[in-house]
Amino acid sequence: MMKRYLFILFAHLIAFTAMAQNDRDYIRRGNRLMKDTVPERLQEKSQKAQVQYQKAVEYDNTNAIAHYDLGNALLVQNKAEEAMKEYDTATRFERDKGRLAQMYHNMGVVMQGAKQFDKAVAYYKQALRNDPTNDETRYNYALSLYQLKKQQQEGGGQNNQDQDENGQDEKQQQDKQEQQKQDKQNEQQEEQKPQPDPNQMSRENAEQLLNAAMQDEKETQEKMQRVLANPQQKRLQKQW
Repeated sequence: MMKRYLFILFAHLIAFTAMAQNDRDYIRRGNRLMKDTVPERLQEKSQKAQVQYQKAVEYDNTNAIAHYDLGNALLVQNKAEEAMKEYDTATRFERDKGRLAQMYHNMGVVMQGAKQFDKAVAYYKQALRNDPTNDETRYNYALSLYQLKKQQQEGGGQNNQDQDENGQDEKQQQDKQEQQKQDKQNEQQEEQKPQPDPNQMSRENAEQLLNAAMQDEKETQEKMQRVLANPQQKRLQKQW
C-alpha cells in the first residue's frame, strides 16, 4: 500500500513539474543551446533550440521574444523565409523600443543578404526610429543605401540596353524621318540667319550642373569611405 502511495505521489510530482514549465523556461533552454560558439555544432544545436522556442510559442503565441529567438534559430539553418515570418510576428507583439530595433535590424540583415536592398533600407530605417544610437544599424543602413543606388544604376543601364535592342528598327525609322524633315527645313532656311536654339543649354549652365554633380559625387564617396572604414561588420543582434 505504501509503495503504491509513493508511486502515485511521485507521479503527481512529475505532472506538477511538467505543468510548471512555461514559455520563459523553454526560451532559456533554447538560448543555452544557441550559445554554442563552435560552428560545426551550432547547426545541430540550433535545431534543438528551435524545438524549445516552438514550445514557447505554443505555450504563448503572443510572446514576441519567443518568436524572435525562433527566427534566429531558423536563420542559422538558412531558413530565411521562415525566419522573416517569425521576426514579423515578433514585431507585432513587441512594445519595447530596444528589442523592436533589434528585430528590424535582423530583418534588414536578411534582406541585405538577399540583395533586396530597398527592403533592407526600409527595415534599417525602422530599427533606427526605435534606436537611433545603434552604430551597427547606422553602418548597415548607409551600406544598403550605397548598394541600392549602385543596383539601380546598373539595372537602369540594363533596361536602357534592352529597350535599345528591342526598338532598334523603330528608332532607325524615326531617325530617317527626322533627317528628312531636317533636310527640308534646312533648304527652306538656307538664306536665313540661324537663330540660337532656346532649348540649348548655355555653356555656363552646363558647367554649373557639371560642377554640382561632381561635388555631389565627391561628398557621396567621402561618406562611403568613412562608413566602409568602420571595422564593424553587419551581424545579427543578440538572443534574449
